[in-house]
Amino acid sequence: MSPYTKKSKRKLFFKLWLKHDLPAGFTVFFVALPLCLGISLASGAPYQAGLLSGIVGGLLVSLLSGSQLSVSGPAAGLSTVVAAAVLSAGSFSGFLLCMVIAGLFQIVLGLIKAGGLANLFPSAVIRGMLAAIGIILFSKQLPIALGYDSPDFWNSGFLSLFTSSHIISNFVNLNQHLSSATIILSCISLAILIGFNLPILKKIKFLPAALVAVLVVTLISLYLMPATYQERITRVQIQEGFFSGFIFPDWSKINDFEIWKNGITIGILASLETLLCIEAIDKLDSQNRITPVNRELIAHGIGNTVCGLIGAIPITAVIVRGAANIDAGARTRFASFTHGILLVIAVIVIPMLINKIPLAALAAILLITGYKLAPPKLFRKIYKTGLKQFLPFIVTIVMILLTDLLIGVGIGFLIAMIFIVTNNYKQEFVLTKVNRNETTLITIKLNSTVSFLNKVKLRSILGGIKNYSAVTFDGSECTQIDFDILEIISEFQVNAHHKHIEVTLINIVPTEVDYSH
Repeated sequence: MSPYTKKSKRKLFFKLWLKHDLPAGFTVFFVALPLCLGISLASGAPYQAGLLSGIVGGLLVSLLSGSQLSVSGPAAGLSTVVAAAVLSAGSFSGFLLCMVIAGLFQIVLGLIKAGGLANLFPSAVIRGMLAAIGIILFSKQLPIALGYDSPDFWNSGFLSLFTSSHIISNFVNLNQHLSSATIILSCISLAILIGFNLPILKKIKFLPAALVAVLVVTLISLYLMPATYQERITRVQIQEGFFSGFIFPDWSKINDFEIWKNGITIGILASLETLLCIEAIDKLDSQNRITPVNRELIAHGIGNTVCGLIGAIPITAVIVRGAANIDAGARTRFASFTHGILLVIAVIVIPMLINKIPLAALAAILLITGYKLAPPKLFRKIYKTGLKQFLPFIVTIVMILLTDLLIGVGIGFLIAMIFIVTNNYKQEFVLTKVNRNETTLITIKLNSTVSFLNKVKLRSILGGIKNYSAVTFDGSECTQIDFDILEIISEFQVNAHHKHIEVTLINIVPTEVDYSH
């Protein structure tokens, strides 16, 4: 290849970056900055830990990842687990050892090609896990939004929250710490965040709601509130010399069972969240690029190991940032890399401005995030799908609230398995192919009962279907189709036109494709 051709390709790449990825990088940066700070707050970690996670996700994981459009950073879905792990470890440096273990565990998962991990969990259990995290996140941030920023408000066990002594002691304490200034700022933040969901404001995609809320509330707190009010406003605190304040793991705790347990838990959950996000982002990619999931696990494993070594919190691929990236017109991974560079510039150039942000703004962002993870309509929707979906979903939520996340997910999974056994589980597909002229006619016949454990097999079959085929799903002998299988068939039907595939359903009613989780 001639030097001129190489030069032309570099010039074309620069033009594409300048036109698409640079503006998208700015948009993702504006989304990520308040979220990095807010998730640090929810995780009980130093604020710089969340910013470091965003930087590692942008500068390192984006280059190692096989995904062109996903954006990695601290995830709200792990914040409650991180907060519990920090308390269990006794110090943030002790928790960082959990991070190193989690990262190495993810690398191992990628090397043994465990990228199909997410397919082994019923969607009802995964949605129950996310809903429970949303409930915990909301409850933890509510006192902060009212002016009580002490981390001990909800630290009692879930059952003891409803004892008379707990209610009286904590709510008397809360009443003593109520701050009218903080409540006003929280209400303004919530109004802005909710207002941006109005149709007329949804069109303003280049200006994220979280950024607007943070800017408006910060300006109000600095210039429109009396001095007596300002004294009671708690703000972000980032230490001077950002990159000289790294926190390192406490290796003396390497033999602590709780450290290993929490590390493996974080590794599993971070992997699940990343795989679910990657699946959703791939569906939104107009170029229909498919991310290699095992490479993604290795990339995030390396990222989380580095996070543990320098004092950051866990990173995953994050749907909010990925969707914002796509909406802003990103074409390649360099949009995510650009957002990482901008985060570095921000912590070097404007740390004092970041320290002006009231916690009320971050708490409001997290309240909305928690609500979106567990909206009432989600409960109604899953209830309507039947007991087989609703019972594992609600049991997972309740058990996570009563015990911890790992036990809750395990019990929810067992409930789902019991449903499979009692419904005479049978996992078979009958596949027939007939070549007619230039078209391959494929019939996938479903037997009497098809459960979620067929997800891996069905995805493998569908992934191997070539362009310009005609596919018939025959459910004439099927008496029960798991909701997860129905989702896969429906997704295939919705996206089949990209490969010029004709899809016919016999005795199968497609479901609405849900990309929210």
